[in-house]
Amino acid sequence: MAAEFPKHPFLLSVPEVEQALGTDVDKGLTSAQVAQLSQTYPRNELDVGAGIAWYTILIRQLCNAMILVLFFAMGLSFGVQDYVEGSVLAVVIFLNVSIGFFQEYGAEKKMDSLRALSSPSASVLRDGKGAVIPNAEVVPGDIVNLKMGDTVPADIRLFEVMNLNCDEQSLTGEAIPVEKSVALDIMVPGTEKPATSENEVGIADRINVAYATTVVRKGRGRGIVIATGMQTEVGKIAASSTKKQRKDGRSMNWRKYGKTQPLKGAIRRTYDFFGKFLGLTEGTPLQIKLAKLAYLLFFCALLLAVVVFSVNKFSLPIPNEVIIYAISTGIAIIPESLVAVLTISMVVATTVMRKSNVVVRDLSALEALGGVTNICSDKTGTLTQGAMIVKKVWLPRKTIYTVRDSMDPSNPTAGSVTYAQTGSESTQAEEKRDYDQERSAQAIKFDVPDDKADQKQQKPPELEAELTPELRLFLLSAALCNLSTVRYDQEEAKWKTTGEPTEIALQVFSHRFKLGKKALVAAGWSQVAEFPFDSSIKRMSVIYNSPQGNDAGLSSESSIVFTKGAVERVLDLCSSVGVGNDKGPMTEEVKEKILAQMTDFASQGQRVLAVAYRQCEGPYEVREDAGPTQNGEDVARTNIEKDLILLGLAGIYDPPRRETTPAISECADAGIKVHMLTGDHPETAKAIAKEVGIIPHNLGVFPESIANSVVMKATDFDKLTDAEIDALEELPLVIARCAPETKTRMIDALRRRDAFMAMTGDGVNDAPSLSRADVGIAMGSGSDVAKSAAHIVLTDDKFNSIVGAIREGRRMFANIQKFVLHLLSSNVGEVILLIAGLGFRDDSGLSVFPISPLEILWINMLTSSFPAFGLGREKASQDVMRTPPHDKKRGVFTNQILVDMLVYGILMGTCTLMTFVAIIYGGYGGQLGHDCNRHYSESCEPVFRARAAVFAELTWLILVSAWEFKSIRRSLFRLNVDDTSRFPLFKDLYDNKFLFWAVVLGAVSVFPTVYIPGLNREVFKHTTISWEWGIAVGMTIVYVLGLEAWKYIKRTWNILDDHKVVRGVWSQGEDGGKKFTKSMSFSSLKSWKTWGRAESRSKDATFNNTNSNSNSNSNSNSNSNSNSNSNSNSNSNSNSNSNSNSNSNSNSNSNSNSNSNSSHNSKHNHNHNHNHNHSHSHNHNSSLTITAGQGVSPV
Repeated sequence: MAAEFPKHPFLLSVPEVEQALGTDVDKGLTSAQVAQLSQTYPRNELDVGAGIAWYTILIRQLCNAMILVLFFAMGLSFGVQDYVEGSVLAVVIFLNVSIGFFQEYGAEKKMDSLRALSSPSASVLRDGKGAVIPNAEVVPGDIVNLKMGDTVPADIRLFEVMNLNCDEQSLTGEAIPVEKSVALDIMVPGTEKPATSENEVGIADRINVAYATTVVRKGRGRGIVIATGMQTEVGKIAASSTKKQRKDGRSMNWRKYGKTQPLKGAIRRTYDFFGKFLGLTEGTPLQIKLAKLAYLLFFCALLLAVVVFSVNKFSLPIPNEVIIYAISTGIAIIPESLVAVLTISMVVATTVMRKSNVVVRDLSALEALGGVTNICSDKTGTLTQGAMIVKKVWLPRKTIYTVRDSMDPSNPTAGSVTYAQTGSESTQAEEKRDYDQERSAQAIKFDVPDDKADQKQQKPPELEAELTPELRLFLLSAALCNLSTVRYDQEEAKWKTTGEPTEIALQVFSHRFKLGKKALVAAGWSQVAEFPFDSSIKRMSVIYNSPQGNDAGLSSESSIVFTKGAVERVLDLCSSVGVGNDKGPMTEEVKEKILAQMTDFASQGQRVLAVAYRQCEGPYEVREDAGPTQNGEDVARTNIEKDLILLGLAGIYDPPRRETTPAISECADAGIKVHMLTGDHPETAKAIAKEVGIIPHNLGVFPESIANSVVMKATDFDKLTDAEIDALEELPLVIARCAPETKTRMIDALRRRDAFMAMTGDGVNDAPSLSRADVGIAMGSGSDVAKSAAHIVLTDDKFNSIVGAIREGRRMFANIQKFVLHLLSSNVGEVILLIAGLGFRDDSGLSVFPISPLEILWINMLTSSFPAFGLGREKASQDVMRTPPHDKKRGVFTNQILVDMLVYGILMGTCTLMTFVAIIYGGYGGQLGHDCNRHYSESCEPVFRARAAVFAELTWLILVSAWEFKSIRRSLFRLNVDDTSRFPLFKDLYDNKFLFWAVVLGAVSVFPTVYIPGLNREVFKHTTISWEWGIAVGMTIVYVLGLEAWKYIKRTWNILDDHKVVRGVWSQGEDGGKKFTKSMSFSSLKSWKTWGRAESRSKDATFNNTNSNSNSNSNSNSNSNSNSNSNSNSNSNSNSNSNSNSNSNSNSNSNSNSNSNSSHNSKHNHNHNHNHNHSHSHNHNSSLTITAGQGVSPV
């Protein structure tokens, strides 16, 4: 149902559209209207059919290799008139297909709901308040806000635009984004006649309408929803077109592609059809790999059947007993429940991740997370809080404003603003005296120059800030060149903001002086043009007309250009700096001093923006400079953004998240390198990177070749050729001023080094890098385009959520390895038992199987499945984030898994075979009876009793294996190495309750199958037993001892070990070595006695040569800071404090205080790399930190 209009909305005025839809452009729809319209109109979705039809899933289940083997076995059973076994197989097939169908169907529905969580959203105005809702909830009449990067949620009649450009290529085929307008006078193309009918103008020429599914490339706008769902233009196209796109080479057109094309096309289509249903061409990499494994096992089953027939000399007609034996070997090698267990494990993993604020849009990413070796993360909002506060403002030429005591980024009344004069430029430019060269020392008593000791007193005093003409103009520009809003909500009694964090920070700072944008607009400032922020030029400009008699003293006859952006980009456009008496030309010398001030702010971890303005020559007319070409707007921008006057710099601080550093440290433990790719200034990026632990505080811990490339500008990185990048010893850990193209080059560089990377992004321009990365991670607050290109969406934007997702991916991968090992090792054991059993011949010369086909089915379908499900739910091991990323090429089937599968399978097969032999030949003299594969008789009593013992034992072995495989290397009796209890076995086993009860109930289920009359002899082909239980229990103990022995051998000899990541002299997340600093008492220094003597001799040598030769210790090439108390062994009451620095080639600093009540800390960093901290009594605290370890941590 479509909304009713007198004519198409693009021909109606905005008030007419408002009236037709009953909406208000200032307040939007009311909640009551939304509720009514939601009942009237369908959801705003395109009806393109369900994701996967139910019958497709059913056919896929029936075509599974495991099921094909069971079908084959069922047919043979009915063929040899074994109706009991055939019926049981039919029931097993029905149960297996049903369980697999409902699990996969549920998984598809679950994935659909998860994708919906990350589907595009719309910013709408309802009840006079802004809200973000899913696109599907948009109704006709909604007022929608559009900004760069948004996907247009529905067809919208625009009533406000500001340089709005939409990419309509997917709808109209127009490659160039279309500039939108609110104009009503739409002309008929090719004429100057105004359009009066929708038939006269195509959809591409209706420039006052934005269409659903198109993407906003530039600017912003607002509009009224006029059509939703299938009534939109793209919906009409979807409804009229049902043609499916085929892959290349699938055409049957012989006229176009040649006479052989129909045959080639038919073969390829047939391959696609069967490959899809057999799971060989579609699905995640792990699903495809397991599907191939399934068909490999299917052919192995056929091969084993041939082996059985060959042992019986292919005698024709083939005896029924031989056919049944072949059925048994075929069933034994197939892990029937493997696919179902895998599907359930993935569904559980996606659910867990959803609760941890991670939405998985692509299951392949879930598998890939465990193999991530590098994370390329943005800074703002991910590593940091994204809650920015203006901390410093510099005005030319000597005033710095500081915001103090404010931790609320939204509240302009919190804290205070002070200012200080930094002194004249000549004073700022004066080189500081090198006091290190003026130091003198006598023993450990130092002199400090008076002027340095009095530096704190010489620091300019800070006064309460006042509004000056220079500050007013700066605030005017910061407030108007801004898209954010700041308002006080009376109902909630709190300040609320909307917009980008950087702009909010500037707007809040302007509000501190009552110069917010809303107040300025109310005073008569009117916007006439906007040039939005562009990541390629890193700036934004607006043009305003000023009111007469404005407080800034600006002429109302000329428009004013206000610009803000990256300092380097804005400085290049400035011809002057300062206003009033401080105004002067922008010379190279002045530019260098401004850049030095920027560097000072940036080194404090602040993001620095430049603010500038200029007065135009007369009023600005919209698009006056734009030509008919597409780059017309760029020409206009170039003409506007020139000859600017720099008003000042703003230092905006975005504090790191508290959880970021521990998360980075966890990545280092896991062998994952973290790179920070940010648009900030290099000094800002470096400061934040040091604070969160991405790079060390002292880059000297790295070799010079690495230290020089740890932090790079994007311009420097982009200048390098691929060969030069590959020649770098290590790729940069921090790239500043990063452009979208830089991210793509970083991905390519990492891939050439065989790395497996995750890349974060939130903007439209990040979409190429997100789709190109192995795991693309979009921010929940980012653009819809970025979310659509990503594999994973973080709803909370936090870096530790990425690490949590990797941890969950590793947990799932490890659990898949565990249940694959559990299922396949039991299959190996069953096959060994049956193949060896070919040697047991009865009176008629036919082979007697040690375990019947239905016993194998019971074990594989019921006994093995539930413990495998339990292993899939196993918690992450303590060392899951202490091992290197898994090899993405090998996947689940590592060397350890393959070897363990053979070892445990051989051990299982040997134990069960020995049980059968012991009972038949030890207890009954080798009596194998007659026709014991099909019927029970007195002569078959020994065989039936031996089968019962083997069945019970094999069941227990498989169940115990599930417990053993909770850890592939650690002992079952000490799964948790940190547990101090004497016997933690039962506590560890009960930790996974599902697995615990699956094993217990499975073990108990043996008894009814052995003792229930009729069920035992007629179905399972075994009978009741007595003393045989002892052999079954004994061999189970032997099996456990064998498993423990193999684990012990692996641990002792480090066989097949995924070695833990070894930290070097420094690792990410250590935060400058603070992580390993420990406090120790004097009693603990005994172990450091030898080192202490050597250090004492080194220290004496340093002190004795301080005055005579400051270069005497050049061999150490290290930084050392040591603290010593000269009176620690006496009762001196000296209150003097003296400091001295001695400079040598070893760069040593020694500080000593003679006050016995002093407390002092120091660092002593040598290439010896030790950690040593100590404290002792007498109110004397001394610590000495020396970095431990040798070599350089991998960067």
